[in-house]
Amino acid sequence: MAAWSDLTFDALEHITSLLSFSDRYRFGAVCKNWRSVSKGTQHPPAPQLPWLVLEEESETRKRKFYSLSEDKHYSIEIPELYGRYICGSSHGWLFAVDIKISGIIINPFTRKYYELPPLPAYHKNVDVTTLIENVPSDCMEWPRGFTFKEMQTAIVFKAILSHDPDEMSDFTIMILFGQMHSPAFWRPGDSSWTVVDGPKCAMEDVLYFQENFYIISAMNVLYVVDFEPEPKLIEVGPQICPEICLEGCALQRYLIDFDENMILIERFSRSVGNELPITHGFNMIEPNLEEDRLYEWYDIDDYAIFLGRNSAIFVDSSDVPECKKNAIYFTHITESVSPVEFGFHDLGVYDITDKRINTFYSVGIFPPRVDSPVWFTPNSSQATPALFCNYESIYNSQYVCCSF
Repeated sequence: MAAWSDLTFDALEHITSLLSFSDRYRFGAVCKNWRSVSKGTQHPPAPQLPWLVLEEESETRKRKFYSLSEDKHYSIEIPELYGRYICGSSHGWLFAVDIKISGIIINPFTRKYYELPPLPAYHKNVDVTTLIENVPSDCMEWPRGFTFKEMQTAIVFKAILSHDPDEMSDFTIMILFGQMHSPAFWRPGDSSWTVVDGPKCAMEDVLYFQENFYIISAMNVLYVVDFEPEPKLIEVGPQICPEICLEGCALQRYLIDFDENMILIERFSRSVGNELPITHGFNMIEPNLEEDRLYEWYDIDDYAIFLGRNSAIFVDSSDVPECKKNAIYFTHITESVSPVEFGFHDLGVYDITDKRINTFYSVGIFPPRVDSPVWFTPNSSQATPALFCNYESIYNSQYVCCSF
């Protein structure tokens, strides 16, 4: 029998097409021949559960990730993310803000990134750059009483991409920023962000759907972004009445593209004793723009949806056996969360069928306090094969240190 290292390129490439993101790089550790195949393969990784992007380690400055499939942490050296707060993920790219309140988008596993212009005005009519131009780079306290983390987490609520920049150079980034989560966008070549004119009310989510950006307000009003001649929001679709729930109120609204259907998901919360509100259920509505009608959805069949500050991610449970079907995986979106039901986090998995919420991680896998985690699907066809360098510890430890 021929040695495993002597298998043909075609056979090895076929094997890599069946492997998940992390297993592909373990595969590349076997020998030089397998590593060259792993590095050069054109197949995307096999279907997998998303990862969670967590906080930066204070001592090493490495970025922590959580692999849901493996129920395991990875600590990865990504210098471009040092000191940055992650406030969005889309198409395998992360949107991050640094201490100077400037942003980048980056594919953390290929290390390709775009530096972005200074972000729009942060507080009323005050440009944040005038507040911090003389602040030392290592300063952890901000003018006017703002802490570093408050400034970072408040400047951008959410950020999404219209397309994967690796597949289309003419992409658009849309953000919701500031106290009212106002929309603004940037395209490659722009010297600054363009703020979209609209009503003075809070916006809650943004979706790129059928070549348009749609935004939902806290009052359940749906808008489309009209770019010409001057960018503005235009109300569209049937009127969506705010959901009345006797057991709680709408904590957050999400717009998702589910199999070419626009779906509005309302996330409801309730308080337990003196604790802050925590999630206890979801409601799904389809605002059909063509028919100008609303349809209520009661299930998503074999799929699971992953909601948070990311563009919505979908996984077919028939392709990923460890995925719970007809379910919504969610993360908290605020800094202050309740320690009552999910350890120290308002995050879990909601079973749409029996309307129950459970944890999706092992006890003790998360530290007592985690900044708002962001769901993320690795987009890594050209990632460096040195990503997973400590192969033995991957199999023997919950916590894995990796470096580029």
